[in-house]
Amino acid sequence: MKRNTAVFAVLAAFTSLTASLAGPNMLDTTSLTPCPNSRNCVSTQATIDRQRMSPIPFSGSAEQAQQRLELVVEAMPRTTIVTRVPGRLEVEFRSLIFGFVDAAEFIIDESTHQIQFRSGARTGSSDFGVNRKRMQRIAAQFAAR
Repeated sequence: MKRNTAVFAVLAAFTSLTASLAGPNMLDTTSLTPCPNSRNCVSTQATIDRQRMSPIPFSGSAEQAQQRLELVVEAMPRTTIVTRVPGRLEVEFRSLIFGFVDAAEFIIDESTHQIQFRSGARTGSSDFGVNRKRMQRIAAQFAAR
């Protein structure tokens, strides 16, 4: 009995440490970071109409959809996949001239066969529609594969 308790304590501590090192959302495959009340963020889970976009539908398994999404994202210039876990992808996009960083999160939901996403600038209040256009391009390229 003591042995099982010790094993459980070690596993719980490791899980807690992994989650804290990974950040608040890395292991969450159900919700995205909310958009701030600004014009430089879009999300499938946004509550403000100007920020809302439709999820990306997929057929097949979540694993296949994630692989396809990774191929689309990796083909984009100045892109870094920061986190890659089953059901979740976190990506950074850098602008060409000033190197501004936009952060994107993707949740691949096998139960609904949809990819939920959020993409937003890390700084500023406007992005001239760059995040919306990028997500539209990703959705179109995903559908074309």
